[in-house]
Amino acid sequence: MTSASSSTPSPPTPPTPPDVRLRLAEPTRYGRTARRIDGAWWPRSDDLTEELTGLLGVLPPAWGRIASVLVHGDTWPDCPEQMTVAGQPVHVGHDDSPTAPHTVCLIAPGRGRYDLLVVPPGTAEAEADRLMEGAVAGDA
Repeated sequence: MTSASSSTPSPPTPPTPPDVRLRLAEPTRYGRTARRIDGAWWPRSDDLTEELTGLLGVLPPAWGRIASVLVHGDTWPDCPEQMTVAGQPVHVGHDDSPTAPHTVCLIAPGRGRYDLLVVPPGTAEAEADRLMEGAVAGDA
C-alpha cells in the first residue's frame, strides 16, 4: 500500500506560449537547404510582434541569432521597426517585393539568410498543411 499524496500544493506552472506552427526543410550535409525556401510558418494571428517572438524562440540553434527580419508590407502593414526577443534587439524591416508577398526573411549575421513561406493565419488547416508540406518538399 502506498501512502496518500502530500497536500502541499505544487508551484504554479508558468504559462506556455501557443504552439508555433513551423515546418523546416531538411538541411543538407552542409547544414543548409538547397532550395529557395527554408521552411513554412503558419502564424496564429496578424500580431507580428507576438508571432515573431514565438517563431524566433523555436528556430534551430544552428541558424544562429536572428538580428534582422524582413516582412512584406502588404502582409504585415503594422510592424515595429525594432523589437526585443530573449533580451536581444531584432530589426524588423519591410520588403515590398512583388515576387515575395508571402515570405519572411530571417537574417543571422555570419550564418546566413533563411526564407520561410508564410501561410496566412486564417487559412483552413487542410490547405495550410498542403502549403507547408509543399514548401518543405521544395514545391514552393
